[in-house]
Amino acid sequence: MRVRFELLGPLRVHREGQPVPLGSVKQRLLLATLLLRPNEVVTASELAAMLWGDDEPASAAANLRTYVRGLRRALGGGTPIAAAAGGYVLRVGAGERDLDLFDAAAARGREALAASDADRAAAELSRAFGLWRGEPLSDLPLGLALARRAARLVERRLLAEEDYAEAVLALGDPAEVVRRLRLLLDRHPLRQRAWGQLMVGLYRIGDVGGALDAFQQARQVLAEETGLDPAPELTRLYDDLLHHRPSLAAPQGPQRAAPDGSPSPSGPSGPVVQRPQQLPRAVPGFVGRGAELASLDALLDRGAQGPTSVVIAAVSGMAGVGKTALALHWAHQAADRFPDGQLYVNLRGYDEAGAVPPADALSGFLEALGVPHARIPSDPEARAGLCRSLLASRRMLVVLDNARDSAQVRALLPGSGGCMVVVTSRDRLDGLIAAEWAVPLTLGVLTTEESTNLLAGRIGTGRLAAEPAAVAEIVEAAGRLPLALSILAARVATHPTFPLGAIAAELHSAEARLDALADGDVRRVFSWSYLALGNDAARLFTLLGLHPGPDLTAAAAAALAGMTTAAVTPQLRELARLHLLTEHMPGRYAFHDLLRAYAAEIAESSERADERAAARARLYDHYLHAAYPAAVLLQPQWPRIDPVPPLPALARRPVTDHDSALAWFTAERRVLIRVVRQAAESGFEAYAWQIAWALNTFLAPRGLWQDQLATQRVALAAAEKIDDRAGQAVANRLLSRALTRLGDHGAAEQRLRRALEMHERLTDPTGQALTLHNYCELCYLDGRLDEALAHAREALRLYRLVGNHSGEARTLNAIGWLLASTGDYVQAIESCTEALSHQRRSDDRNGQAATLDSLGFAYDRLGERERAAECYEEAIQLFRDSVDRYHEAETLIRLGDTREAMGDATAATAAWREGVRIYDEVGDSAAEEARRRLERR
Repeated sequence: MRVRFELLGPLRVHREGQPVPLGSVKQRLLLATLLLRPNEVVTASELAAMLWGDDEPASAAANLRTYVRGLRRALGGGTPIAAAAGGYVLRVGAGERDLDLFDAAAARGREALAASDADRAAAELSRAFGLWRGEPLSDLPLGLALARRAARLVERRLLAEEDYAEAVLALGDPAEVVRRLRLLLDRHPLRQRAWGQLMVGLYRIGDVGGALDAFQQARQVLAEETGLDPAPELTRLYDDLLHHRPSLAAPQGPQRAAPDGSPSPSGPSGPVVQRPQQLPRAVPGFVGRGAELASLDALLDRGAQGPTSVVIAAVSGMAGVGKTALALHWAHQAADRFPDGQLYVNLRGYDEAGAVPPADALSGFLEALGVPHARIPSDPEARAGLCRSLLASRRMLVVLDNARDSAQVRALLPGSGGCMVVVTSRDRLDGLIAAEWAVPLTLGVLTTEESTNLLAGRIGTGRLAAEPAAVAEIVEAAGRLPLALSILAARVATHPTFPLGAIAAELHSAEARLDALADGDVRRVFSWSYLALGNDAARLFTLLGLHPGPDLTAAAAAALAGMTTAAVTPQLRELARLHLLTEHMPGRYAFHDLLRAYAAEIAESSERADERAAARARLYDHYLHAAYPAAVLLQPQWPRIDPVPPLPALARRPVTDHDSALAWFTAERRVLIRVVRQAAESGFEAYAWQIAWALNTFLAPRGLWQDQLATQRVALAAAEKIDDRAGQAVANRLLSRALTRLGDHGAAEQRLRRALEMHERLTDPTGQALTLHNYCELCYLDGRLDEALAHAREALRLYRLVGNHSGEARTLNAIGWLLASTGDYVQAIESCTEALSHQRRSDDRNGQAATLDSLGFAYDRLGERERAAECYEEAIQLFRDSVDRYHEAETLIRLGDTREAMGDATAATAAWREGVRIYDEVGDSAAEEARRRLERR
């Protein structure tokens, strides 16, 4: 299916030569927007901005989908409009847009002109003009952003017209040049190149008076519209006309054009271009950023393919991340690609002295471009218009450094021409990306290797090589932030006798890091971003300093602020827009460590102690009452604790099913580990041990014993501090479980005895039974089988006493395993079969898995290996379903042993290999013993 899209006039589409009805105005505006960015994803928000501007209706998303469906129907089968990455992309093939055909023909014409082939140049440019049917998209009500794009298309046509005049003058047909340029200058009277060509054309047809009069007209219109005199080249051409200099005669051959399509400076038809070079010195010792530099190179190459389009790169990132260093490093590398020079301004968007007004920045640009100060318009819009006019036919690099926001930048952008703009800002510049189609380039911190290279460049590789551990600590303490690394490098360089270890030791606490970076005034740099926030976002930033990290959700932020999630989301977006937070995953926000320390410092100084305590209470309440229902869903058979009563909350959304609970703990595990420690340290001990209990329902089945050990040690200390016996009993038992798995059986037994003592004092038979069950396992591992059986039978008695059928079944399984270990396989199978019957009635799937594993062991020892393998395989699937990875690995190893005894070496190896993989992933030492099985094959 051959499709032709026509933008150079009223919007038209033809399919197989037949016109396609395009539907409503909004539908056609949507197509026009997509056509102006072919083969590129345009986000739904950008499309909405193009269609409705600031009057976006509540139904915008639904309306947009309706318009897309309408266009797909109109364009027919194999429609080129596809949904992608939060927006839509219009697939356009080579030569399907009239604009592409125009650009290609115009480029061929310029190439011919440069090769002194005026005939071919004129023919190609005439072919290009034939594609125009009027003003671009003239049948549509264009908003501001689309109107700008349409104006850029007109600029392409004007440059091509001037190239055509150049070719026709070289061919000796000045009358045609005069006719065409009079029409062009009536509509676009500020184009000095065209005035020069008109003057030459008039002179060559013998109308010397008309040529001199054309100069006076040009001078008058320039003075009235811009306050400028004609460019020096136009003035020199006027003088040549007055003196009838020989250079005005028709040339013997066509004039060669300059690389950017403008006439050669030696020729009579174009003004001289001044070449400002305003780039400041690049930052020495620049390291890394290879991907970002490649992205800027690619943008430059893309701009070179369309020499009249303005390419905008929006470089954003947190304070101190190296935005200016990147922009200047790249700008100096690419400077030779911009024959008309470079403009630079530091917009001081976050300076305490205030941002540079756009009008002042424009004044500096105009002076650099040769406009006398007295001729610079006082009206800001006139300044912007004059600057755009002067840049329209030039190829320049414009660096707008440290912009506050999109509004400050917008007036400084070229309207057309072959310029490239690089903007740097702490603001994400969403407005510039949406309306001006700037390409976002977000900077993160350096890699560890890049950070080390930065230090090496400042202080030498010798000192770094002597103390690699200290170097790693310094890099980590600086958070791989270039500003912080540079400050620390300067401190090291100015103290050549200080060991790096001594400097690293200064950085161990968050407060110490900020103090150590005081010489570089990191606090002041951060404060400029903080002071740019609105009041609500500033308060949220401060409260977020109370969060332990490493990241948080909007729900956690809402809890800290005592707000609804809907109310806090705009503030989070403001923080993310200014790179004070990073939305590193959808819905999850992270601080840089130094920014968290800065926020915490503000919280300690600006928030009253009671307000800080209230915010922390809301935070811990949020995590406890999200974790507790999730824990019950993961381990419904575990005896429950009595959590701290929930605080009044504006909204809670606890998880409601096993998979959601699993996903929640997976996302929050690292956060909860920090929350447990922080709650214990800040006077919220009950929250600490209870959150640790809930987290254990996730950690233990996955064999994350080190995490369990760390959190339960904190939980135990917290419970002891407030003399919470229930908390002490639970923490002692769970701590013993981690110690057992990590091989410290002596310490584990001490904790179990303490847990038993606490449960007895609490008159808690269920807790006693659960502890005895764990004690039974420890005794088994130590080879004390009689003692293990005694503990198991006492646990069974207590479970039956209180009617805890789940505990009864699990203990029956434990007894069955112990009996099998002593060689009493028949009794073992009988005990485990009874356990399995209970567990299937109660749908205790994890319990069933453990019991099936025990049955597999007993059947294997009886020689019934097919039946043993069946039990193992069913157990493995149940463990896998409940994501109990540790026990899945245990059973896989036993299945491998059984398959080996059956003579199936292939199946045995597969099971062992999978078991080893899981043990390696959870970091369990059992991997080594399992690996030896593979080595003997």
